[in-house]
Amino acid sequence: MNAIIENIQSSILETSTIEWLAVLCGTLYVILITHKKMIAWLFAFLSSSIYVYICYSFQLYLESFLQVFYVAMAIIGWLNWTKSESKTNIIKWPIKHHIYNILASSAITLLLGYVFQKNTDQANPYTDAFTTVFSLAATYMVTKKVLENWIYWIIIDFVSIYLFYSRGLHLTALLFVVFTSLAIWGYLKWKKEYEATT
Repeated sequence: MNAIIENIQSSILETSTIEWLAVLCGTLYVILITHKKMIAWLFAFLSSSIYVYICYSFQLYLESFLQVFYVAMAIIGWLNWTKSESKTNIIKWPIKHHIYNILASSAITLLLGYVFQKNTDQANPYTDAFTTVFSLAATYMVTKKVLENWIYWIIIDFVSIYLFYSRGLHLTALLFVVFTSLAIWGYLKWKKEYEATT
């Protein structure tokens, strides 16, 4: 256990400036989005733009693609949240939406994992496919202020801890420990607000 902690400490000290910047912007995004602040989308844009490069450099190609998607969704999120009717309204999806989403996302995860395992030097193809595919849906849910997005993020962030740790990106893995905690906090905060308005 001590060896693991020492390894993490050493890796954090050796973390590049660019990864530190991505982590800082990503953390600010999650904190600000729980408070439904528009500026959050700017930090999402910056963090994701940096992570496109980082993930590609560490052979996490699906994760790199996901970051490109996040860049686009940061723009879409900004535009959606500027609409007056969506500034404060949190919504809930019916259970059938989640069933369709989970079934479709699981099928796509298995397909992408298989394709990338067979045809590339992709690291952790099924894990990366899982975090990528489910994050696509969860990000869309954030732009629409769907309450349950936070439940998806809790699971995705938890799996991402392993994904990034396994690639030696220990600071980013630690970031996802923070993200997991923030997702729990975000869910409770949005749920309280949703219940107060229904």
